[in-house]
Amino acid sequence: MTTSVELPGGLLQRALAAALRGTTWLLFRAGFHPGVSPRVQRHLLRLGTRLCWVSRGVRIEAGSLGGLSGEWLRPPRDSGNVLLYLHGGAFIVGSPQSHRSITSYFARHGALTVFALDYRLAPEHAFPAASDDAFAAYQALLEQGHAASRIVIAGDSVGGNLVLGTALRARDAGLPLPGALVCFSPVTDCTGANLLRPPAGDPLIQPRWLQQGAEAYCPQADQRRRALVSPLYAELTGLPPLLIQVGEDEWLLPQSQLLAEQARAAGVDCELELYPRQWHVFQINCGALAIANLALQRALTFIRTRGLA
Repeated sequence: MTTSVELPGGLLQRALAAALRGTTWLLFRAGFHPGVSPRVQRHLLRLGTRLCWVSRGVRIEAGSLGGLSGEWLRPPRDSGNVLLYLHGGAFIVGSPQSHRSITSYFARHGALTVFALDYRLAPEHAFPAASDDAFAAYQALLEQGHAASRIVIAGDSVGGNLVLGTALRARDAGLPLPGALVCFSPVTDCTGANLLRPPAGDPLIQPRWLQQGAEAYCPQADQRRRALVSPLYAELTGLPPLLIQVGEDEWLLPQSQLLAEQARAAGVDCELELYPRQWHVFQINCGALAIANLALQRALTFIRTRGLA
């Protein structure tokens, strides 16, 4: 099923959305492109997300899972379900701290224990390092005794790419599969194809930054069609229920639409939600933008209807 989700906004919400769009555009055009090293980009992202909203009542602890670094977010009320979160950042930037607005929202409002994985970044660690870390984290949850049916794997942008790759690896290894997958604006094609210039512009990403990340993560261009690099070219049969949310003002819109088509053709329980006038990973503005809150609430509803949370 494909759903167009819109929330009527008042003057304050429209003004706030415009301000966030503008500041996002300035930050990412100035600092996130091939002319800026990944090391500097990481510093800029830390500064840019320092003031992100964090849900109250969530206990945040630096920790590990199966020897992998990350942070645990523990809710005031624990349902017993676990969410493994894989952050975005073009494979070269990002951390659990940069995405706390999303992870703390899941913990607080979904009564989910969340582990946000601090997977290895490119170019220091090229493919398959990030994929290996994500898969190892899922295996560690199973080894700790968590029932697969009570595990959700979620992620944004290239984190969504890793969500899909982790599920594919679990399926191919004969492991029990998670109860649900949630992808926000996933990067599903690292070849540079299947992009669409949004008429209103995407303030967050631009093709040359995506290319910088793809080249850092998978330097050999002829390897970028591999299923674990570009899940759009994977055989998707047997994957768990999948929710995809994507803004209509972003370059990656076709990648989500094509993924949904192929998942459904493979018999996967897949829902695609389109958000008019929203940009790449707008959900990170939860706590400020009502539409971001609504998107995360809809993600939690998806999880609940699949028997979790």
